[in-house]
Amino acid sequence: MTFSIAARCPRTGQLGVGALTARPAVGKLVAHVHAGAGAVATQATPNPFLAYDGLPLLGDGRSPQDVLTELLARDRGREVRQVGMVDRQGRSHAYTGSRAKDWAGHHIGPGYAVQGNRLVGPETLAEIVRVFEESGELDLAERLVRAIEAGEETGGDRHGARSATITVAADQPYPLWDVRVDDAVHPARELRRLHGVFQEEVLPTIRRLPTRDDPTGEAARQALG
Repeated sequence: MTFSIAARCPRTGQLGVGALTARPAVGKLVAHVHAGAGAVATQATPNPFLAYDGLPLLGDGRSPQDVLTELLARDRGREVRQVGMVDRQGRSHAYTGSRAKDWAGHHIGPGYAVQGNRLVGPETLAEIVRVFEESGELDLAERLVRAIEAGEETGGDRHGARSATITVAADQPYPLWDVRVDDAVHPARELRRLHGVFQEEVLPTIRRLPTRDDPTGEAARQALG
């Protein structure tokens, strides 16, 4: 009941996931991103361990194809799973189980994996891919929002839409972007609005937080005088 994109920006190295579904809280259920490792979207009948076990393996340098092959081989529910995975090098892989609800499928390309199930048809993924590939000069967060908007405009999930999310990691353990619409009549529209709020009011705060290289952080230094 979902479409998603896991992606890496070749200019910045940022990793992210964008997703939309007909159920609440898609950000909680689908999107998993670790800086320096990769991005994973797990959906259909989700298995979070495909992300929790997969991301450390990606961080060790294993390819998404190797990681998914290993994890799915021991997952007895794999025929109802769907997953897309991208690593820090931009390598991608995806899987759609034989019993994922129609229409279901995926598409991988350099730096991204797009997947969806219970969609109106393959045109949803095709439009997501087109918009994402044509917006390479933009920041990853904006590209993910545009991809979600494009997917919904095709009709997206056959049961409508209720929640949407984008998560982007840069070079710190905490995400640079984490925008969630957990329950809305028009989640892609609300995601666009919150993206603007986040950009104006939250992102500047995140950029002034402590980092591994700067454990005090700009905000604390300014407050301390």
